Amino acid sequence: MKLKMLIRRKYLPITITVSLFIATYLLAALKYPGLLTPQVLFYLLIDNSFILISAIGMTFVILTGGIDLSVGPMIAFTAMISAWLVEVLYISPLATIPIVLLVGILFGAIIGSMIQFFNVPPFIATLAGFFFARGMCFIISVDAIRINHPFYKAASSFQIRLPGNSFVSISVVVALLVVVLGIYLAHYTNFGRTVYAIGGNESSATLMGLPVPRVKVLVYTFNGFCSALAGVVYSIYMLSAHGWYAQGMELDVIASVVIGGTPLTGGVGYVFGTLFGVLIQGLIQTIIIFDGNLNTWWTKIVIGLLTLVFILLQRLLSTRGRTQVISSARKAPADSASPAAAD
Repeated sequence: MKLKMLIRRKYLPITITVSLFIATYLLAALKYPGLLTPQVLFYLLIDNSFILISAIGMTFVILTGGIDLSVGPMIAFTAMISAWLVEVLYISPLATIPIVLLVGILFGAIIGSMIQFFNVPPFIATLAGFFFARGMCFIISVDAIRINHPFYKAASSFQIRLPGNSFVSISVVVALLVVVLGIYLAHYTNFGRTVYAIGGNESSATLMGLPVPRVKVLVYTFNGFCSALAGVVYSIYMLSAHGWYAQGMELDVIASVVIGGTPLTGGVGYVFGTLFGVLIQGLIQTIIIFDGNLNTWWTKIVIGLLTLVFILLQRLLSTRGRTQVISSARKAPADSASPAAAD
């Protein structure tokens, strides 16, 4: 019975996230029937594909108990690199995209190495990365760079037709592939099991002989890759790049992970939940657009409240879990001693 309760508690945050999305969608559809159009759901993915890609990488970082504040500037930085290489240096997109991804991987590896081998707190290390990436955007160009290359225009306008006169963009396919990759890494590999172990108790994971240093560096490396890929998708989505793009996007990414059921303390969470965390943000934006009378800042207000609610819920579940463990530990000696006393 206790085991079943623990399992239910384990799945409670993600269950709440999925239920919240479904309930919000159905209630909003009662007022705005246009939301029931399948294409509206697909637009949630199309317009937030770059956030979803970055949020998958952030999920792994937060699962280890870390944080990364640099993802927003990194998305802008890699978008600027893409635009600069293609439009200024006239380098082929087939060479530009791998270069940009390598930049993200290297950036993430450096951040992870600082955290692991130099004991720099993740907040400080990624804050330094935040300022570096944002500053480098303006070293490349202080003005916006428009992307007119046929490859980017074709990728931006490309549509994958679906039944019901609906479609998705190529960015959605890329984002969903990253989700599948994230689920596989998190739940079906030794890498993923080590990530959860580090978030649960890093000292215990080290004593168990798990490759903690290597995995922590790889987590930030993977996050750097996801940020760079999100930057490529963002540049295709916008067909331009600017140093001030993606302002505050790191907070949207972190909020998506938390609303998706992964606590900031790490050790518990699901990549699948992050997907719905992103969808909830997109749904709130869509509802505000359908209403037409609400200020767009209500999106930030609602997301902030939801994030706070989920943090409090996770704290409550964690506290109750520890209380039950302590209570069970206190009862165990008495239970084991009672037969002896009876004899």
